[in-house]
Amino acid sequence: MLAVVAAHFVLALCLPALARYNRRLAFGAGAALLTATLVWAMSQAPAALDTGVTDVLAWAPDLGLSLSLRLDALALAMIVLVSGVGALIMVYAAWYFGPRSTDAARSAALLVTFAGVMLGLVLADDLLTLYVFWELTSLTSFLLVGQGGQYRENRRAAVQALLVTVFGGLAMLLGIVLLGELAGTYSIPAITAAANDGTLAAGRPVALTIALVLILLGALTKSAQVPFHPWLPYAMAAPTPISAYLHAASMVKAGVVLVARLGPAFSAYAVWWGPVVVLGLVTMLLGGWRALRQTDLKRLLAFGTVSQLGFLMVLFGAGSRVAALAGIAMLLAHGLFKAPLFMVVGAIDKACGTRDLRELCGLGRRRRGLAVLATLAAMSMAGLPPMLGFVGKEAAYEAFLLEGGVRGALILTGLVAGSLLTAAYTARFLWGAFSTKGTQPTGGDPVPLGLSGPAWLCALTGLGAGIAAPLVNTLAESYAGPLPVLGDPYAAQYTLALWHGVGLALLLSAVAVVGGLLLFRYGGTATGHGKVPGLSAQRGYEAVVTGLERTAIVVTGRLQIGSLPVYLACILVVLIVLPGPVLAVAGSLPAQQSLYHSFMQVPVGLMVCVAAIALCRARRRFTAVLLVGAVGYGIGGLFIIDGAPDLALAQFLVETLTLVVFVFVLRRLPAHFAEPDSERRVRTPKALVAAIGGVLVATMAVVLSGARVLPPATTDGFVANAPEAGATNLISAILVDFRALDTIGEITVLLICAAGTASLVLATRYDKRKGGATVTSGADSAEREQEVAG
Repeated sequence: MLAVVAAHFVLALCLPALARYNRRLAFGAGAALLTATLVWAMSQAPAALDTGVTDVLAWAPDLGLSLSLRLDALALAMIVLVSGVGALIMVYAAWYFGPRSTDAARSAALLVTFAGVMLGLVLADDLLTLYVFWELTSLTSFLLVGQGGQYRENRRAAVQALLVTVFGGLAMLLGIVLLGELAGTYSIPAITAAANDGTLAAGRPVALTIALVLILLGALTKSAQVPFHPWLPYAMAAPTPISAYLHAASMVKAGVVLVARLGPAFSAYAVWWGPVVVLGLVTMLLGGWRALRQTDLKRLLAFGTVSQLGFLMVLFGAGSRVAALAGIAMLLAHGLFKAPLFMVVGAIDKACGTRDLRELCGLGRRRRGLAVLATLAAMSMAGLPPMLGFVGKEAAYEAFLLEGGVRGALILTGLVAGSLLTAAYTARFLWGAFSTKGTQPTGGDPVPLGLSGPAWLCALTGLGAGIAAPLVNTLAESYAGPLPVLGDPYAAQYTLALWHGVGLALLLSAVAVVGGLLLFRYGGTATGHGKVPGLSAQRGYEAVVTGLERTAIVVTGRLQIGSLPVYLACILVVLIVLPGPVLAVAGSLPAQQSLYHSFMQVPVGLMVCVAAIALCRARRRFTAVLLVGAVGYGIGGLFIIDGAPDLALAQFLVETLTLVVFVFVLRRLPAHFAEPDSERRVRTPKALVAAIGGVLVATMAVVLSGARVLPPATTDGFVANAPEAGATNLISAILVDFRALDTIGEITVLLICAAGTASLVLATRYDKRKGGATVTSGADSAEREQEVAG
């Protein structure tokens, strides 16, 4: 599996050069790799549906860190979309991007890179691995949506998507770290086992609640749930192949995959399923309503994607067996109907030069094949038989009918209402794209097979999957089997099928479709934006971003004033305010703490203290510099006494270099410090902040060093291998042998600093008198000018 993921990155590096030679060959190579990935995954299906196929690369075993991948039912379902649908979209892109497109080479490489990153995400078997690929999807999505950056709309959409998803990702990282510390592992199967046997929440329920909320924040932002959903419709500024792949088939489902991954562990926790179900239902209803009011076909599909993502969140967040079966079916169905619909919109845009449904007229009569293709995919979106979308929606209704109770009834009502809106905006899409609405038909150039063929394969796959529902059930059962059976005992035997007989679930499916058609016909959906009065998530996002910018300007204007004391005070205040209270509450001094370990520490330490006190009283700049050097050399002496000559050598080098620089600089400055009138007034706060900061740092050093009772796990390896390096000092062995390249880098940095300092000195020669006139040195007073000039 690691090799398969790595192959995507290797090919992506080669594609720009290949695209310059032949654009379609580059996209074809990407499609071939994705197809091979799908074939490989299908060949592993028997083992994946049984116990799963794992692959682990231990890159820091002593710290318990590894790159862990696992192919199971959920990963297999996502690979169908990531690799299978992705291969078709690569073929589509080969015909979509014209021969003069400047974005084709970049898009080909980034699409393959994204496919590899997304593959790693769905295969991840531990939370740290998942997070790494999670953030990489955000970065590649930013580059794909932004394209070359020459269009303001693309830049704005890319930045918004990046800000929202990365914000959620950082929150998720905090939750992952907290959850990993609670469980003692980042392995998803181990965390699931600990959660199911009750040991994970024992004694620390508040910490677990915080961790789950933070992780959900990442999932909600990535999958465009209310109130984080506006970034997805704005991302439609990207070219259609990118919208079809990222925002219909793969990336937006990352949050759904995360909820599905952790659902078997936390579906019984109200703090988990409550936000997922509530926000999922709100997202489904709001997205459907907004889609019903759009006039741009692509934005209509975008809001439809938001709605369907809410539907998927509800199914995977509910935590029951039948809901999970429906979730897998809808996960596949959504990619198989939404990707071809996006491709149809791209073909319409290419053929007619517009996506505005108010301008399109009579296209269905002239491009009947395209109309039939769109209708086939739209049937699955609306939930009509024999499409896979019908199978998934009927199973979703059945899940909450069988669950019963207040929760089941409320969720069922929301799903039926959302599905009714789905049927309505599906009808609006077909009517807007293909109906005759005026007297002048819009032009429609022939659609090449390269644009229609991939869409046909997607739509026909959705039809075949609906007919072969038992095969989909085999895949879904492997994931849903461990989940609890809620409500009616019949739920334990329920399977996905095209026909379950006449029942309430079938009736609800009919109600949703018929009600949607009536809403479209008589609901007056031709105009308007469908926004909830007084509420706008997009305005909220813009207000937050604007507020952050203004706050940054105010803070910068207040703090970045060119005063070194202010900068140092800000650093010390932050140090006191943030870790200070934690240290005061949770810190504890070691039981046995000696004042000194060697008698030589006493005089050297006293010398450092005396020099520091004298430094505060110094009035001449050169005296102050010498006292600063005395403090630094004294600390270097303490390093030698404590057996760290390497640190002492670095300290001596830095202090010597600093003294040399100061001496050259002092030649340009007055000999004495200026004494402002406010010195006495500000001296006390400065001394107080400095004293508290010094005591805090010293206490922190003692507390943290005393908290370690055993050597680090990585020390054993250094101790065992040090004799082979011929070293008796472990630190020297680390610096010279184990971290030799790092040490060379540090030495290089010192050389660069020395060279820069020498260049600065030579470039700013000492002012000389010319013709009896005094050359000003740039100081701000006549007295200082005279003192500098001598």
